[in-house]
Amino acid sequence: MVEGRIIEITEQGRPEVMQVRSFNFPDPEEGEVLIDQKALGMNFLDVYHRSGAYPLSMPTGIGTEAAGIVAKVGAGVTEFKEGDRVAYGGGAPGGYADYRNVLATRIVPIPNNVTDEQAATSLMKGMTVEYLLERVYSVQPGQMILFYAAAGGVGLIAGQWGKSLGAHMIGVAGGPEKCQLALANGYEICLDRHADEDVSAKVAELTNGIGLPVVYDSIGKETYTTTLDCLGPRGFFVSFGATSGPVPAVQATELQKRNSLYFTRPTLVTYTADRADLLMSSGKVFAKLGSREIKTEVGQTYKLEDVVKAHQDFEAGKTRGSTLIMP
Repeated sequence: MVEGRIIEITEQGRPEVMQVRSFNFPDPEEGEVLIDQKALGMNFLDVYHRSGAYPLSMPTGIGTEAAGIVAKVGAGVTEFKEGDRVAYGGGAPGGYADYRNVLATRIVPIPNNVTDEQAATSLMKGMTVEYLLERVYSVQPGQMILFYAAAGGVGLIAGQWGKSLGAHMIGVAGGPEKCQLALANGYEICLDRHADEDVSAKVAELTNGIGLPVVYDSIGKETYTTTLDCLGPRGFFVSFGATSGPVPAVQATELQKRNSLYFTRPTLVTYTADRADLLMSSGKVFAKLGSREIKTEVGQTYKLEDVVKAHQDFEAGKTRGSTLIMP
């Protein structure tokens, strides 16, 4: 048993519901490892868990991504040993903490050419991009695709990843500074939603009225109709978030009328449920990070005890790139 701190909520709501409290972390059970966490990632999933968008049983921790060192190994674990550098992304909340017991089947080794900070802020986002661009819809060289929230942590990785696949990346971001950031990270064009740019009209212009083969939309309610308007025949509407509110109920007849569109709402949990998929996806992310094919930017860093401020800034749109929390 080791002493440390954990961020806990006893009710869902505004950032202020998060509290720092002391906690005695037990020894790992069979199949688990105890991780001495060195760097924590922050994702919009954390906001969903905290706010109540995703109902959870109380009390609960928050956070689903971290990197650190194996401090103890539970019975039956043979893949890892004490001192190994490891990371995890996804799964049940509880990552905002000094230590954490995690199933060995849900953690991955960190290669020597990737830092803890890179792993903690890029693993979950990178695996999200991998499954979105390579498995939900297989982006092909020469295709033009649209990605919302292009200056966010996922969006910046997506721009570079899509470019590496040979795609022409169009990003949508909020404000000229964020658009400049997107353009420096793989996007050929960035549309400023704060400037009231008509996204669907611009897409029609760029594609000679044909539309796009795929749009990746993490905004939800506000952009639903626009995303439909941007798609060409048999286009893919990939909804992977809803920062503005839930997507309206999708009508099959609407997809039919718009030239046989596809709609999907995938999750990282499903695409990494099998350990082989988890290792494949994380391996691709770390390979691209290690080779510098993808570069990540930590836009802001907060201490664990300042996690309320981190969430406030995140929801207010004051952050850019990835957010790092240090235990």
